[in-house]
Amino acid sequence: MAMSSGKRVLKVDIIVCDGRGVCAELLPERIRLDDWGYPIIDPEPIGSNLIGHARRTVAACPVLALRLERGP
Repeated sequence: MAMSSGKRVLKVDIIVCDGRGVCAELLPERIRLDDWGYPIIDPEPIGSNLIGHARRTVAACPVLALRLERGP
């Protein structure tokens, strides 16, 4: 199923995340790190200009803690 229709938002499973910070390096426009290295994700839907980058960021997460979900 293609992810091209509808708005998408980034979500993180904070229990699975181990705070490596790869996501913030790959998508600094939408993800920053807290004081312990865990991601803080901008809750706004991902624009069409960043959706490709967001998909690559989700795929690159070493512990598969990121996902793209349908937004509001």
